[in-house]
Amino acid sequence: MVNNKLLRMDNVGIVVESLDEAISFFEEIGLKLEGRAIIEGEWAGRVTGLGSQRVEIAMMVTPDGHSRLELSRFIAPPAVSDHRTAPVNALGYLRVMFAVEDLDEMVSRLAKHGAVLVGEVVQYENSYRLCYIRGNEGLLIGLAEQLGHK
Repeated sequence: MVNNKLLRMDNVGIVVESLDEAISFFEEIGLKLEGRAIIEGEWAGRVTGLGSQRVEIAMMVTPDGHSRLELSRFIAPPAVSDHRTAPVNALGYLRVMFAVEDLDEMVSRLAKHGAVLVGEVVQYENSYRLCYIRGNEGLLIGLAEQLGHK
C-alpha cells in the first residue's frame, strides 16, 4: 500500500463574468485579494482540455490564510453554460459556505451588493444560524454563524 496523504484542499474555482465585481463582493465577505493574473498558453489549455485559452484569474484568501477561491473570467474560449440559477438540489458543485461572526450584519452588508436570501435565516438546534444567499452574479453562498462563540 502506498503511503500518500492528502496535504490540503488548495482552492475552489468559480467562473464569473465580471472579475472586478466578484472581487469586490468576496472582499465584502472578508476575503482578501492575494493576486491577479492572466493565464494563457499551450500548457494551460492542456490542463483544462480547452486548447488555446486566455483566462484572467484572481486568487482570494480567507483571513486565516487556509482557504482560497480562484475567480476566473474566461476571455477565450468564452463560458459555454450557466449554472448560477440552479436550485439548491441541483447535481454538481453548487455553493461555498463561509463561517461568519454576525450573520444578520453580513446579510445586511451583502444586500447592499445585490445579494438576496434564497430561503430564510434558520437556527439549527443551539449550534448554528444558517442561510443561503444569491450573491454577485447569482452565485449561491452559504453563511453560518456558530452560536455561543462570540
